[in-house]
This record gives sequence, structure tokens and C-alpha cells, in this order.
Amino acid sequence: MERRRLGSQGLVVSALGLGCMGMSWAYGTPDDAESIATIHEALERGCTFLDTAEVYGPWKNEELLARALAGRRDQVVLATKFGFALGDKGQVTGLDSRPEHVREACDASLRRLGVDVIDLYYQHRVDPNVPIEDTVGAMADLVKAGKVRFLGLSEASAKTVRRAHAVHPISALQSEYSLWQREVEAEILPACRELGIGFVAYSPLGRGFLTGSVKRAEEYEAGDNRSSHPRFQGENFDANMRLVGAVKEMAAQKGRTPGQVAIAWVLRQGDDVVPIPGTKRRTYLRENLAAADVALSAADLAWLDERLPVGATAGERYNPVLMSILDR
Repeated sequence: MERRRLGSQGLVVSALGLGCMGMSWAYGTPDDAESIATIHEALERGCTFLDTAEVYGPWKNEELLARALAGRRDQVVLATKFGFALGDKGQVTGLDSRPEHVREACDASLRRLGVDVIDLYYQHRVDPNVPIEDTVGAMADLVKAGKVRFLGLSEASAKTVRRAHAVHPISALQSEYSLWQREVEAEILPACRELGIGFVAYSPLGRGFLTGSVKRAEEYEAGDNRSSHPRFQGENFDANMRLVGAVKEMAAQKGRTPGQVAIAWVLRQGDDVVPIPGTKRRTYLRENLAAADVALSAADLAWLDERLPVGATAGERYNPVLMSILDR
């Protein structure tokens, strides 16, 4: 698989990564055996950039990766995240990016992952109660201590990214980016490129919506996050399915699946952009990785841009509670 550089500090990753969240959290019932088999096949196919976080589970996803990566640590670029305050039973009680919590969270993730160093350590969400300079200063101390190799932010605004980067080089910004979530193109992507920061695109399939095979919110089982997403509800769902029609049309022309076209579109947004589609099944992993071979011409990209422009998607991308913690 092609490799891409994130930032200018030396971080190089596979052009497609693997989002591991859904293996333990948010999308239906976990299947650890299939998830571990999926991770192993990803590595065999050259997809070696793995993404997790302490809050996925919580904690369970990092522990799953520890089992999957036993004896394989040198094959992967491992990314995880901190930033949520978690109760004893794993309940999210808020945000916490205080320097002392940064240090505690890192040590806990190292233990759960069973590794000596985290390759890419992200602040998961910006904490409005803690100056970003203080948080990144603590993250920089982790680099000096040899516990972390590179630093990242997730869902940070262009202003926050600039302030953070002034304290210590940020190698990657992770935010949602896909054909139905393009707001980062206005300020965030340009700021990253100005500063030499790589961009990691999560949910390049729009939580599966761009595959064209999703269900309405009320049809998902309890515990599936999509049941609370406004874009999966009511009239929003109908409007968004019409948008997906354009992706299906392009896929039919190419002899590919809609999901492959959606991922290929993200890949074509620049060599500094790395999509991390998530899956817990080998079948979908193979389909996602094949997107790297989908050829989209300039005319194809223009055709998709016209039919899925910035702001075309109906509904907010998260429920009100989750929207309230985005750094906007």
C-alpha cells in the first residue's frame, strides 16, 4: 500500500488506516474474534495505521488492540486519544485535558495497549476549561519522556490548531471528513497545510451512510450511536439518501461500490489526507482497501463536487450533546 507523510516531523503511515472504534463500541454487538482477525488481515494487506481511544468501550478497544498486536508491535503505527473525564464504571462525565490528567491518561493507555510508546497521541476533544497551551505542553513532556512519538489533535478549530502548534509541532489533525461532511475545507484544511500538519479523516463513509445500505435511526438496536444521529432521522434521512444516489451512480459507472467511491474521493483530496474507515469485519475491510485502486478523474471529482457540495447534507452530524463539545 502507498504510504503518506503526516506533518513534517517524520510520521509516515499507510495511505488508508483502520478505525477500530466500532470493534468495541458505538456500532452494534462486538465480536472480538472477528475484530482481531480483521486487524491481522489489515496488517497483512499493508494497512498498518490503527486508530483507537481510551473512551472506546471505554478502555475495551485499547485492550482488544493489545491482544491483536501481541508479537506484532513493530508492524503498526498506533494512534490513541485522551480528553474525556471517565467515571469508575466508564461513564463520560465531561472533558478533562488538565496536564496532570494528560499524564495519567497516557500511562493508563500504555498499560492497556501493552506498549512502551504511543506513535501518535491525540487530544480527543478540546477542553474549553484548559488553555490548549497547557495541554500541549503536557503532551510535549510525554514526547521528551519517550512515551509518545508524535502529537495530534482531534476536532480542533483552525485557531486552536495554530495555538497548539506554536507550543509543540502537531503532526496530525483528525476530524470528520467525507463527501457529506466537508466543512473542514473552509478553514481547517488550509490552516493545516499552511502549518505543515497532516489530516486524518475519520468517518470517510459517513458512518456507513455513503455505502447506501444504512437504516433509519429507529431501526438500529439499542447502543448503536446511529440511533441518535440527526442525519439518520426522518426527513433528513430521505434527503441524505438522495445525495447518496449520486455516489451510487458514479459507482455503477466505475463498476465499484458506493463506499469505494466515497473513500477514493477522500484519498484524492491530497497526499496529506489519510482516511481511516472503520470496520470490524474482514469482508468490509477488503472492500474498503480496494478503494485505493479506484481511479477518479478531475471530471469525476468535479461531478461529485457539484452533486454533494459543502453544506448539502441535511441535519447536524451529532446529537446536541456531542455537538456542544466540538471546538467550532
